[in-house]
Amino acid sequence: MRAVVQRVSEGSVSVDNTIVGKIAKGFLVLLGVEEQDDEKDLEYMVDKITNLRIFEDENEKMNLSLKDIGGELLVVSQFTLLGDCRKGRRPSFSTAARPERANELYMMFVKRCREQGLKVETGVFQAHMEVRLCNDGPVTMLIDSKKTF
Repeated sequence: MRAVVQRVSEGSVSVDNTIVGKIAKGFLVLLGVEEQDDEKDLEYMVDKITNLRIFEDENEKMNLSLKDIGGELLVVSQFTLLGDCRKGRRPSFSTAARPERANELYMMFVKRCREQGLKVETGVFQAHMEVRLCNDGPVTMLIDSKKTF
């Protein structure tokens, strides 16, 4: 699994000009699922993202997690995170999970984050979405369950 995690002061996702998910302070998570991802990848991502300490404490140090600040999550499925652009000019998506498997792991990710006591909003799987955010910082992290970067 791969994720782009952006610390936001607010974020929303719309489908057909209708807001389907909206959060205040927290993380916008763009999540991509690979064909080989399994329960270990899922658990790694849930733990890493929900406990990632990138909010500032009283000393202006990135020392607080989403849980610490009572933040919210907006999780949007994005298979294009798995695009391989190393050859040619058109990305290859050969490692991306098939839609059924990707949606299953995406929904499990959302469920597990909710089980952590977090408010979690989502986009609509496989829909054309418009994502709006106010990146706070800006702070953006790249996370890969296989730790390839």
